[in-house]
Parts: sequence; C-alpha cells; structure tokens
Amino acid sequence: METFNYILRRVGQMLIALFVSSIIVFLMIRFIPGNPAQNLLGDFADPDAVAAMEEKMGLNDPYIVQYGIFLRDLVRLDLGDSLKYKTSVASLMGDRMVVTGLLTLVSVIFTVLISMPLGYLAGKKKDSWIDQVIRGFSMVGLAMPNFWIGLLLLILFGVHLNLVPVSGWGTDWPTHIRSLILPGITQGICTSAVLIRNLRNNVIEVKGSDYVYFARSKGLKESTIAAKHIIRNASIPTVTLLSIKIAGMLGGAVVIENVFSLPGLGSLLVDSILARDYSVVQAVVLFFSAVVLVINLLTDILYSVLDPQVKLQ
Repeated sequence: METFNYILRRVGQMLIALFVSSIIVFLMIRFIPGNPAQNLLGDFADPDAVAAMEEKMGLNDPYIVQYGIFLRDLVRLDLGDSLKYKTSVASLMGDRMVVTGLLTLVSVIFTVLISMPLGYLAGKKKDSWIDQVIRGFSMVGLAMPNFWIGLLLLILFGVHLNLVPVSGWGTDWPTHIRSLILPGITQGICTSAVLIRNLRNNVIEVKGSDYVYFARSKGLKESTIAAKHIIRNASIPTVTLLSIKIAGMLGGAVVIENVFSLPGLGSLLVDSILARDYSVVQAVVLFFSAVVLVINLLTDILYSVLDPQVKLQ
C-alpha cells in the first residue's frame, strides 16, 4: 500500500512537472527569432501572403490563447500536424521513436560492457598500474565531448578501416544494427566514464566491509566472494546511477543522431527548431520530459527493490 501511495504521489508530481515543462517549451520556441509562416512560404514570399498565413496559423492570437489551444489539443492527445513534413506529429514521432529507442538500448549495452568489468577491476587492483590506466580512460571520457569522440570513431572505423557505415540508417535491419554500433559505443564511452569511477569506489568500500572478511574466514573461494558479496553490493548504487544516465542519453541523442545522420527524435528536434515547426518541437520536448520523469520514478522503485533498507516515502 505504501508503494502504491508513493507512486500516486509521484505521478501527481510528474503531471505538474509536465505542465510546467509545456509552458517553458511553448514560450521558448516562440521567443526564438524566425517566423513559421515565412519559413513555410519561403524567403521571397509576398508580405501579404505571409500575413494571411500567420492569421490562418493563429500566430497573431495572444500567447495565452495559443497556449490554451495547445493544452486543449494535448489533453485530447492531438499533437497536431508538422508544417515541414506535412504529416501528423504522432506518426512522425512514431517512426523516429524506433531509431532513438534502439540507439538508447545499444548505448546501454555498450555502457554495461565497458563500465562493469573496468570499474570492478579498478577497484580490485586499487592504486596499481591497471587502476591508473582505467582511471585515465574514465577521465578522457569525462573530458571529451561526445560529438568529438563520435567523430574520432567515425574517422577511424568508418573511413579508414571501413568496418561500419559512416552515416545514415540504411534500408534493412542488418544495416540498421551496424549503423548503431559507433553511436552506441560513443554514448557508452561517455556514460561509462562516470559509472567506472562510481563502481570503483563502491568496490573499494565493499572490499573492506566486515561481511567480506567474514566470508573469507569461512574459506569461501575468491570468485564466490566477488560474485555474491562484492559485485552484488557494489553494483546497487551503480545500477541506479545507470538508470539516471539512461535519461541523459536522450539528451545526448540530439547530438549523436546529428553526427551520425540517424533519423531519430534528436535529429527531428533539431530540424524542427530550425524550421520553427512549433508542433513537432513541443511534442518531442514533452515526450523527452515524460520519459525522463518515468525513468526517475522507476529508478527510485528499483533502488528500493535492490536495497530493502531503502523505503519509498
């Protein structure tokens, strides 16, 4: 019952946060210089035609009226139509959502494959040359922007070695998967840099705990101690941190998708901002906000499941 009440409270908070986010994105996109009607008709359009289009699109209405219409349609789950792509925003986002979702999944897989073994090894070999190398790797991942890492990987593996596609999405699933390898590794390197440091510190702390010494005194094998006691307990904070970082990957997708020319929600957002496509920008930003809020809620629930001492309240 406590968990149910907690979820209800959090859902209420999420709705308030989404409402505030809708106001912010509504105002911010309209404060950006540019005219949707002008972009739609072209730079050399007749001023009278532009004025007529502005009236037709409701751009001359007060902001409070425009926001009221936007909020009414949002409650009805009507996201409107895209000015640039001439189709409904819902169908447009549905096509792009698959790419961003797969990119996030591949990025999480590479993040786990990179951070978990390196973080554990660095903690186990504290202050050794192995620890120093791994910490140096994590510092590089923290210091270098994700787009720069992506460009370096693209030049090396895409251009010189020709192992993966340089850019684009392809036309079949094998090409789709190959197109996600470099973007996934790029996100994985940047995200794992934080997780490696976190897991390393957790492993060092858990190694010195009483129950690990007690397990050794019972004569348990080191592999058993590592699997059942050290890794399991040290990974709890890291897993929850990974959950939060997954939300951050959505923001990274805006950059990564443009670097690798992937037709996902991130590249759609950038193109729509440049085109002043209000409906698409508002829908994508609110979707990202909703996903981040849901991930934060699931992270709190996951942490309480992994660590029974933590109570949801």
